Amino acid sequence: MAINQIELRSKALKYASRTDNAEFSAPYQKKKTAFLCHSHLDEQMVKGLVVLFQEAEIDLYIDWQDAAMPEKPNNITAKKIQRKIIEQDIFLFLATENAKQSRWCPWEIGYADAKTKKIYVIPTSDGKNTYGNEYLELYASIDTNIYYPGNYLVNKPNERFGQPLLNSTLF
Repeated sequence: MAINQIELRSKALKYASRTDNAEFSAPYQKKKTAFLCHSHLDEQMVKGLVVLFQEAEIDLYIDWQDAAMPEKPNNITAKKIQRKIIEQDIFLFLATENAKQSRWCPWEIGYADAKTKKIYVIPTSDGKNTYGNEYLELYASIDTNIYYPGNYLVNKPNERFGQPLLNSTLF
């Protein structure tokens, strides 16, 4: 079941701001890492995901937290994004209406797919619509556990039951 966007915005209240990714993947403490493909218009939901994945001890790479990114997107932005997709352990796509309209998101998914990264779709629901359905049959997804609210499941394509996010084999 898709994650309710209100739930992500609520989790964002626990978000601790990082102005850059200096602490990200510190060499002395190798954490699991994920590139988060998303629309910048979904900043509050992204912050909620950061909190959710911190609880699972997974660092998310968020491009707008990276001080090394150009202020205005250009070809350098694209090259840096390519490098970051390759460097992270997995690739996550936050599926929303804004991401669906984005020019960057489909390109990032295609690049990650071509590099054979493990891709996970995070479908969301705004109460009226669910986003991410168009990709769910190709890639694994991370969804709400309808039996245990506040818990999340990793669902692989064509499998009936998912694994809890905290105990999953994402990597």
